[in-house]
Amino acid sequence: MNQEQLEKVKQGHGFIAALDQSGGSTPKALKAYGVDEDQYTNEDEMFDLVHEMRMRIVTSPSFTSDKVLGAILFEQTMDREVEGQYTGDYLAHKGIVPFLKVDKGLADEENGVQLMKPIPGLEDLLARANDRHIFGTKMRSNILSADKEGIIAVVEQQFEIGKQIIAAGLVPIIEPEVSINAGDKEEIEEILRDAILEELNGLAEDELVMLKLTLPTVPNLYKELVNHPNVIHVVALSGGYTRTEANNMLKENEGIIASFSRALSSDLNANQSAEEFDSKLSEAIDSIFDASVNKK
Repeated sequence: MNQEQLEKVKQGHGFIAALDQSGGSTPKALKAYGVDEDQYTNEDEMFDLVHEMRMRIVTSPSFTSDKVLGAILFEQTMDREVEGQYTGDYLAHKGIVPFLKVDKGLADEENGVQLMKPIPGLEDLLARANDRHIFGTKMRSNILSADKEGIIAVVEQQFEIGKQIIAAGLVPIIEPEVSINAGDKEEIEEILRDAILEELNGLAEDELVMLKLTLPTVPNLYKELVNHPNVIHVVALSGGYTRTEANNMLKENEGIIASFSRALSSDLNANQSAEEFDSKLSEAIDSIFDASVNKK
């Protein structure tokens, strides 16, 4: 583990950019960016275009380490270059901590949740992440209703794989997303908090994790997780909220910083000039940074 990067993430003065759309979510991300499906003919061209979008973001004058703590990358992005350097090295040289999405998507819904699909070749992927100087990982599950058995299964799976990631010398971001459309969202979050706390209490002193959680209905519901000695940081996903909505909710949660994806890039477009693009990105970064560090 890179101790300098660990200290940077611990201090939490900024937020983490989620640039890890992959597989089925890539066409949607490109469409939101102004690139329709008729502008590419195969998967390789699609990923070339999304890499161009990500390069445009990370090389922007607005994308700096004084406000952006880290960035979460898709596997292909990790293996590609930005200005002659592997993406993780490019970010690290800017003072931005690189993370890697390692999950392979979601299984079908069962017991009100979607577990992660199996992750074949995880050990080799973690070894490559170390070679590419990646600090940590991220993996997402999905919770749709307040089924205690399902929620516990999600948390247990996350921590089981998380321990494998820790053993490889990386820091896992554990992400059991709660659907913002769930009718029993508040109840889900109480069950989830308790299940996470139980797993955290079972970790050894040197087993450190990060948590990426949907902004809770009740502000500061996750305060006990924020303060847990095994948690480096709790970050929030935007989960379909607009940037304004997500920022307002984030400001009400002490000790939690953003890790936004759509809320970060929603105003960016492939057809914008460099000046327009940088201006829109700067506005987004400034507002998310403010919500991350200035609480009500």
